[in-house]
Amino acid sequence: MASWKGQSRGNLLGYKIFVTLLKYFGLKPAYFLLRFVALYFFFFSPVSFRNIYHVYRHRLKFGCFKSLLSIYRNYFIFGQVLLDKTATLAGFRSKFTFDFDGEQHLREMAAGKTGCLLISAHLGNFEMAGHMLERLDARVHIIMLDAEYQRIKNYLSSITQKSFHVIAIREDNAHVFEINTALENKELLCIHGDRYLQGSKTVEIEFLGEKARFPTGPFYLAMKYGIPVSFVFAMKEGKSHYHFYASPPKYYQQQANMTRRDAMLRTIIQDYISQLEQKLRQYPDQWFNYYNFWA
Repeated sequence: MASWKGQSRGNLLGYKIFVTLLKYFGLKPAYFLLRFVALYFFFFSPVSFRNIYHVYRHRLKFGCFKSLLSIYRNYFIFGQVLLDKTATLAGFRSKFTFDFDGEQHLREMAAGKTGCLLISAHLGNFEMAGHMLERLDARVHIIMLDAEYQRIKNYLSSITQKSFHVIAIREDNAHVFEINTALENKELLCIHGDRYLQGSKTVEIEFLGEKARFPTGPFYLAMKYGIPVSFVFAMKEGKSHYHFYASPPKYYQQQANMTRRDAMLRTIIQDYISQLEQKLRQYPDQWFNYYNFWA
């Protein structure tokens, strides 16, 4: 997993083309164009192809043909997810419908001012979940890596309408103070639990039958601040429909010594992996980690 560099592929012209299509013609023409983009990546992206094929063929135990078909579907749905995110940020939110499972848990925590750590993954559309959470009467923060190309970021910022606060992870660790403030104020904090950058603290745990490394940082926050944890996912169903899931909140008690702390961290991550595996098997085409996750 350490081979992930904190950057996503894409260029400014590509974003402008799809945003123009969205603005003047809607989602359908943009989705149609995506079929050819997905086909391009299917044939000319050997590294991601090899890594995602491993997921379908060896981790999910799909047959050869089903694995190949799943790769194309994965690329196509990933493009849709990016378009949906851009459309929503640009103010076209009314084009989408949603189902909510477990929303009552989040409402209870928001009303009780307990705060909450919401842990998701690069499965489905995490950013869409941020807009779903605006239904709650609470301040929502989403932690994201500040490692995208600056021109693309500036362009998207000029057209987007954010309904949540983004905490960008920076090299100078300035984000740590923002995270501390949000958690001390008992606000909602959303973070991924399935990626880390080189140098981060990790733990090795079995995931889909093979050992993989997961970051300890997101899960340690739950113990340190004594706040409830809910595992959340926003999954795409159909062309313009999303299904939001939130697990019942659970508290993980801070431990006094290192041995017990490490054991509690593994317990939290095991609970997370259980939810992650369940959703991945339910939505296999929406796994968007295109590097050797089990390296």
